[in-house]
Order: sequence, then C-alpha cells, then structure tokens
Amino acid sequence: MPSYKGHRYLAEIINHCVWLYFRFPLSFREVEEIMLERGVVVSYETIRRWCAKFGQTYANQLRRRRAQPGDKWHLDEVFIRINGRQHYLWRAVDQHGTVLDVLVQSRRNGNAANRYFRRLLKGLH
Repeated sequence: MPSYKGHRYLAEIINHCVWLYFRFPLSFREVEEIMLERGVVVSYETIRRWCAKFGQTYANQLRRRRAQPGDKWHLDEVFIRINGRQHYLWRAVDQHGTVLDVLVQSRRNGNAANRYFRRLLKGLH
C-alpha cells in the first residue's frame, strides 16, 4: 500500500482522484472539475503529481482485476466505412464473448490479422 504520510488531503480523496484518472478517459482538469462538484478544491497540478506518484500501483491493481481471456478465441470480421472508404474491422473474441482487441485495416488481409492477434494473445497467457 502506498504511504499518504505528509499529504494535505485525506487518503480517500487521493484514491478517488487517481482512480478517476486511470479508470476513465479523463484529463487532470476534468478530474479537478468532478472533485469541485463534490466540494473538494484541488488543483489539476496536484492531481497530476498524485497520478505520477501513486498511478503505477493503481494501474497494476486495475490490470489484475481485469478478466483473463479464455482459452479459445476467434476472429470477427466487420466491414465499416471511414470517410467514405471501406475498411475492415477485425475483433478477437474469446469463448465468453469478451472483445480482447480490435484491428482496423484498409485492405483485407485475414492472415495478417490472425498473426497480429496470435502475437498479442501469446503475451496474455
């Protein structure tokens, strides 16, 4: 557990700010605004320092809580249009229906997508 000794704010406030930043795609200023709405006045620079100091610990905890992918997976292929041009969206989905990763290609190449996901998933097991 990280030490909060010498910090002006309570450990719960620090935990919540760091959790907000790493759990959701928020900027430091957005976290500052959320905390201001809750009645806690803290600057974005302070939140940045907390995230630099305690962030790795929280990122590791979030990564550990994430569901592990299943043993079996398959590729889903979807045709999408981006700026009027057809692209190919490949998704790696495990047997539980969890999307493991997504790949978008401008040219259809199933073998390259399969190699990409095999290499990616090798590191997860």
